[in-house]
Amino acid sequence: MLFKFKDGIDWGDARACEAERTAAMVGGEVPELLEWRCGRNVSARDIAYDFLVEGLLDDMEAVERYLAHPFHQKAIRQWKEISEWVIADIEQ
Repeated sequence: MLFKFKDGIDWGDARACEAERTAAMVGGEVPELLEWRCGRNVSARDIAYDFLVEGLLDDMEAVERYLAHPFHQKAIRQWKEISEWVIADIEQ
């Protein structure tokens, strides 16, 4: 998932930093996640998004449980307030 801040939001906004902290904790809070990583964009390109989260789950049933998990829902609420995002779910 890639997040792009809404106009007027940047890393100096306390809400962005709180959303980042919450995102970093998702991997330890949601048992369905086999792997979890997240981080700030380091590129200066205009087309770049601001933040990435990436998780590895066993199957689409695990994805559904992850999506419904209360801690994940908390993270969603925080990011929804400050950003737009895109996702891709893939199978390996």
